Amino acid sequence: MTGVGAICPLGANATETFENARLGRSGIQRLDTAFANRLLSPIAASANFEGEHHFAPPKLRMLDRVSQFALIAANEAVATARLDKGEINAPRSGVFVGTGMGGTQTIDDGYQTLYGENSDRIKPFTVLMGMYNAPAAWISIEHGLRGPCLTYSTACASSAVAIGEAWMRVARGEIDLAIAGGAEAPLSCGSLKAWEALHTLAAIDDNDPAASCKPFSRNRSGMVLGEGAAMVILEPWETAVARGAPIYGETLGYGVTTDIGHITRPSVEGQTAAMLNALSVAGIDLSEVDAINAHGTGTLANDSTETAAIKAVFNADAYRIPISATKSIHGHLLGAAGALECVLSLLAMQYETLLPTMHLHAADPECDLDYVPNRAREGVAARIMLSHSFAFGGTNAVLVLKCRE
Repeated sequence: MTGVGAICPLGANATETFENARLGRSGIQRLDTAFANRLLSPIAASANFEGEHHFAPPKLRMLDRVSQFALIAANEAVATARLDKGEINAPRSGVFVGTGMGGTQTIDDGYQTLYGENSDRIKPFTVLMGMYNAPAAWISIEHGLRGPCLTYSTACASSAVAIGEAWMRVARGEIDLAIAGGAEAPLSCGSLKAWEALHTLAAIDDNDPAASCKPFSRNRSGMVLGEGAAMVILEPWETAVARGAPIYGETLGYGVTTDIGHITRPSVEGQTAAMLNALSVAGIDLSEVDAINAHGTGTLANDSTETAAIKAVFNADAYRIPISATKSIHGHLLGAAGALECVLSLLAMQYETLLPTMHLHAADPECDLDYVPNRAREGVAARIMLSHSFAFGGTNAVLVLKCRE
């Protein structure tokens, strides 16, 4: 991985995002929107971002917020990889993007116009803005890439799957370069009400709304939705070294499995199999895993199931492994979560800093591992990390990441 990019509730770029995660600064806050009073728990993790500061008006009119995020993160990834169009083999370069909900804002606006305002006219670009593959298509257009342009929608595992599938294409020699990651912009009224109806969103912490998401804590009550995007550049090792590219880390393995018990209930067996498959592909022994970036949503079912799955894989050694759950501060970016947490994992290894799981003050007997509570651990060299992404629909995706040499 030779480039990284991110825009999310913690920052406008990857470096700022990592620094705020290291300091445990939360991007979760009360919503200041016209529809906030319609929500039972009016909190979310919003990105501090205005599209008009980045895109000319004619282009902006064709970009849903999700595509704006995707382009910003992809542009940063290309810049940090020190790539220019002259050295990119366009026919052998591709884009792989995950999104769980696509152009939510555009679709929500269209329904409001059509039904709420009883109008027969909606935005002419509604289809182009709302379609799930728009973020990937715009990245391909922006950077002139003519290889595969693929979109993955496997709910909260979408961008981890996108990175894993891109990695396999590069590793097999099918392409020479990939921009891979995810984007999500789910903070519309309709989307938030839909998630609210599932009873998965966290209750607001009246004492400190920023602390409302409490992964692995006994008093956790659910997740907080977030928005943004994260992207990485994948190249063969030899190519990256030959051109003197910065190397943020390597993808060593990727495992993906499917639960078949229930469409929303996570499975210990499925998560365990995904971890073991990823480690097998990577050729990594259990003892070589130094840290884990957990899916850690803050829901009762997810956190206890993930803890049990880690124990099932590592047995007693599970208590040795530090586990970070950064959704406690940047919220759950749904389809973009895996990519953002992949970027944070790469930077955590680079800067020898284990990121904290914030707001963990009440121990849960079922969640009794080392979750790096409330404070980052500096000066800890993690050579190999797992990054977990587990989704509604039963998709379990695990990436095995190695720090740069």
